[in-house]
Parts: sequence; structure tokens; C-alpha cells
Amino acid sequence: MESALDWHSARALLEWQLEMGVDEVLSDGPVDRFALEVAAKQAAAERQASPAKRGGATAPLRAVKGPDPVEEAVKAARGAADLDALREAMGQYAHCDLRHGARNLVFCDGVAGAPVMIVGEAPGRDEDRQGKPFVGRAGQLLDRMLGAAGLSRDENVYITNVLPWRPPQNRDPKPDEIAMMLPFLKRHIALAQPKLVVIMGNISCQALLGKRGITRLRGDWVEAEGKPALPMFHPAYLLRNPGAKREAWKDLLSLKARLEGRV
Repeated sequence: MESALDWHSARALLEWQLEMGVDEVLSDGPVDRFALEVAAKQAAAERQASPAKRGGATAPLRAVKGPDPVEEAVKAARGAADLDALREAMGQYAHCDLRHGARNLVFCDGVAGAPVMIVGEAPGRDEDRQGKPFVGRAGQLLDRMLGAAGLSRDENVYITNVLPWRPPQNRDPKPDEIAMMLPFLKRHIALAQPKLVVIMGNISCQALLGKRGITRLRGDWVEAEGKPALPMFHPAYLLRNPGAKREAWKDLLSLKARLEGRV
């Protein structure tokens, strides 16, 4: 007969799972997803074969259409007169399911009104826990990069993300999630009024530029929301690909020169 786990062993196993990215328990036992899919298809077929009847006559099924999440986001974002109101509006926005699995809404860090605004992709585990963007390993690298260029989130940089809530297991945001949060990001840029915008990573480029392919886009100044914008590698990418730091340094020098009016 197998002995039960002692407290220390159980805790060690839980900590290991947290390090691997496990952040929720779905059920106590295994679930046969194939059987559930078959049952769902059978139930749908039965509903189509036996429509509701009213007064002896067959009544057509009508789809109930709810509010459009993007339209609701546009209204909520437009109604925010300042950054505090925008944060409150995002906290009350009920159409993005990511909010249900996140610990905190990650709104911003740095100095509001700073000349440089950095737009990242989505919070990770550390960001979700602390409620601030770029505070994990990627954030530490970002701070070192900014410091080398004479920039700091404590003095002249403002930081936010495309999404304010962490996607499960740090997966890429889905197109509908980006679409419904984009009005808030656009309003965020308008209220923060930076001189320059740094677009970090593919997800951010997809949201603000409608393009992907950061290795092709990085280093070339473009326009986003009426502001000069510079696509750059995300620090998380640089941690996985240290050889790309040379290009990132070139981009930082370009950013510094633009700030100083030398280009």
C-alpha cells in the first residue's frame, strides 16, 4: 500500500507545478473530452430535430444577440476623461473572459505624461501577481536596456500592455480579445499623450499596426495613433534569443536620438 505524501513533499510538488505555469485546477478527476464533444453534438442534433412549438405550430428558433463587445469597449473608453477613469472603465468591462482567470488588472507603470510610452503585449505571472507591467525577468531586462539609453520608468517612461489581464498559461491573445481591448489602448495613448510610442513584440504590432513580423518591422519608425512609433523586440524574445540584443541596442539609440531631436 502506497504511503500518503507528507506535507513538505506535497508543497514541493505544488511549487513545481506553479513554476511550470499551472495556475488553476479544472477538476478532481480525468475528463473524457471526446465523450463530451459527442454528447454536445447529439444534444444539438436533437434540438434541431425537435424545435419548440407554440400553439401547435412549429416556432422558428431565434438567436439571441447580445451587445457587441467592441462597440461596448468603444463607448466605455470614449467616456473616460482621464487615466483614472479609464482604469475604472476597464475594471468594469465585463466582456473579456480573461478577467475571470486573472488576479489583477495590469494597467500601467511609470510616469504618466512621460515622453516615451511603451506598449507591451500581455501580463505574465509576475505582472498578474503585482498588478504592474514588465516586473518579471523581461521587465528587469527592459529596465537595464532603458537605463543604458538614459531612460527610466521612474523618470521619463510610461508603460502599458495591449491586454490588462493575463491569458491562461501565458498563451498568445486571441484576435477577439485584442479587438475588444484595442479601444481602451487607443484611449490610453490619447490620454497619456507621449511624444513617442515604443511597440514591443508581435502582439503589440498586430494591435496598433495591423501587422506581424517583428524581425521585419523593428527599427523602422512608423506612425501609431498619430504618434511616431518604433517597433522593437520584446525583452522576453531577447531572453530567448540573446543574439538579437545588438539590434535592440540599435533601436534604443534610434529612440534616444529621436528624443533629443537629432533625427
